Amino acid sequence: MSLSLSLSLSLSLSLSLSLSLSPSLSLSLSLSLSQGGNTSLNMNHYATKKTVAGSMLDVALLMANAAQLKAVLEQGPDFRYYVTVLVLIGSSLLFQVLAGVLFVAMARKDLNNVANQRKLDIMNNVATGLVFITAIINIFITAFGVQKTGLYPKT
Repeated sequence: MSLSLSLSLSLSLSLSLSLSLSPSLSLSLSLSLSQGGNTSLNMNHYATKKTVAGSMLDVALLMANAAQLKAVLEQGPDFRYYVTVLVLIGSSLLFQVLAGVLFVAMARKDLNNVANQRKLDIMNNVATGLVFITAIINIFITAFGVQKTGLYPKT
């Protein structure tokens, strides 16, 4: 899994995210905001787009974890790290769902409203922590080598 992020700031703001989960599954997202003339940057609009971009990446990682879960279940209990990987994938899925809920909740709030700013800051910090923990967990999932065998459990 590789993640690249580029950000350029001048008179326009451009955000490009690219996530490669496997050779066959990748997601690219580009977001740009322009500030020209007398037009000012709408921070609420920017925050909403940033939240949507994060949610899209969360969905891509969620799909990758679902595929990894399927592969581990196909390998069955004979897989050396079966329980460990199941717990890691389950934890990753849980943290992703929680982060997704926070992203949706943040997108529904108005950042320009001073009463919401403290709450949004806390929610953003918690969501960032969940995303960081999810990334670390997925490094361990990859390290334990979940591979699709092509064999299905016998019924």
